[in-house]
Amino acid sequence: MTNFWLAKQEPSGPRGYNFEQLKKDKTTVWDGVHNNLALKHMKEMKPKDQVFFYHTGDERQAVGIMEITSKPYPNPKEDNPRFIVVDVKYKKHLKRAVTLDEIKDNKKFENWELVRISRLSVMPVPKTIWDEILKLSQT
Repeated sequence: MTNFWLAKQEPSGPRGYNFEQLKKDKTTVWDGVHNNLALKHMKEMKPKDQVFFYHTGDERQAVGIMEITSKPYPNPKEDNPRFIVVDVKYKKHLKRAVTLDEIKDNKKFENWELVRISRLSVMPVPKTIWDEILKLSQT
């Protein structure tokens, strides 16, 4: 069964990485996650799972979809094996980015982590919320 996720990334700056870059690269390693809850979510990821790529910072919007292509594994750049990574690949841009303000204004999202735990960088997306974001991106 496919699971759905949202993963946040700062799109610019010295440590930034944006969805356009992923499109060019085709694949990348999703790394740099240290929050315990975000790591717990990453441990549940598996190949074929779908992920909204969310630009943080000034943009604060879901911009595209990527797919998990590996099981979680220890980050080779870290000395601590509890810090894990997954491999991802570009799938597609959303027809229109869906902003955090739109999400906050929609009652369907009020109990979702994106609204409740704003600093969380990786979170599950219930199928109903996934479908609603896809619907909003088409308008």
